[in-house]
Amino acid sequence: MASRYRLALPQILTLGFLTIILIGTILLSLPISSQSGHMTGYINSFFTATSATCVTGMTVVNTAIHWSLFGKIVILMLVEIGGLGFMTFAVLLFVFMRRKVDLTTQLLTQQSLNLQSFANTRSVVFLVVRLSLAIQLLGTGLIFIDFYPRYGFVKGLGYSIFHSISAFCNAGFDLYDNSLVRFQNDPYLLFVLTLLIISGSLGFLVWKDILFYHEDHYLSLHTKLALTTYLGLIVISFIIFMLTEANFSSQNHLSFFDRLMNSYFFSVTPRTAGFYTVPLNKISMGGIFFTMILMLIGGTPGSTAGGIKTTTVGILLIRVWATLRGKRDANFWGRRFTNDNVSRSLTLVFLVAVVLSIATLILTFTEKIPRTFGLEYILFDVVSAFGTTGFTLGLTPHLSIIGKLIFAALMFMGRVGIFTVMYSLLTSKGPEDAFRYPEENVMIG
Repeated sequence: MASRYRLALPQILTLGFLTIILIGTILLSLPISSQSGHMTGYINSFFTATSATCVTGMTVVNTAIHWSLFGKIVILMLVEIGGLGFMTFAVLLFVFMRRKVDLTTQLLTQQSLNLQSFANTRSVVFLVVRLSLAIQLLGTGLIFIDFYPRYGFVKGLGYSIFHSISAFCNAGFDLYDNSLVRFQNDPYLLFVLTLLIISGSLGFLVWKDILFYHEDHYLSLHTKLALTTYLGLIVISFIIFMLTEANFSSQNHLSFFDRLMNSYFFSVTPRTAGFYTVPLNKISMGGIFFTMILMLIGGTPGSTAGGIKTTTVGILLIRVWATLRGKRDANFWGRRFTNDNVSRSLTLVFLVAVVLSIATLILTFTEKIPRTFGLEYILFDVVSAFGTTGFTLGLTPHLSIIGKLIFAALMFMGRVGIFTVMYSLLTSKGPEDAFRYPEENVMIG
């Protein structure tokens, strides 16, 4: 009878993330976590813990002003755990306790990091940890070069650590009241932050292929597709933002080079990082629309980023192009995508569209929206929450209790994965179908 109630892997992953969020909620609600020394409401603590664990960066209270040093450390720990995946830390715990990593833990880690096989789980986890720590330490040092003259040693080091971890984990948490607007004229800092953002959102499997290319002389199809799509999106985004945001009123005081750097920064950060150097209310409608597309796409599978992922978009674009040319297969770099790849990509996009539509519809009833604002006021923040970006046009800080719970659910699905969440809710332990129905075509288009 015990096996009958055994949880499926997606359910364990979902419950694991929920456990981390609940622990974070309790810690953030303690008086020691706030600057005032008073307890923070459970809803606001839950929202912040969810945002940190799901590396989103959405806030309903000002991070720099509201939280104490202890609260900020808790947020940073949640960001680190959420960015690297709690199963990574579970495997490390097994190693430190000198215990053998059991099969269930290996399978969970495989699913958490999107590994093709669990045979090398331990080595991949060590690679993830070493690589992450190395990049974040390097990022801290590079940011400290800029922050030390501004803030001195102690504050400069603390700010450097916080923003290095936040950027690498694509969390978007910052210690300022208007993100990074004050650093519009600091191309060095913007470039360092984009390197950290890209490093975190490329995906650990991509880094593994790149770092060991000299040994294997081989890049997987996943890495080729991820790099091609990712770099292509950066180039296209840079060109579009240069065209749509040529007349930023807030950028008139910037040199041409600074405008180039800000456009480049904005071509990287909407893909789940959540930092901005130009107030979002200064962006054109074309820029807002394209930002929503970037937030929805997100980063690479197995990374610290959210969204539907670059490989999903790449597969669908290649499949559409093949169909329009009358080709049977979707081919890329001498390989053919499986039907399962294409089917899962289509299913994912459809599920996301349904979830975002339902969330937007509910929020039109629960939130008080000024008549002068359009639907984009809600839809932008909804996409931002699911894409774990953290951008807002102003709705998020004023959410109702129902709105905060909806946004928390969106952030959770965006980080854990909509397939994982759906499987954990719908997975049945019954036997698989023993037969298949006859197939028949229907008219499409």
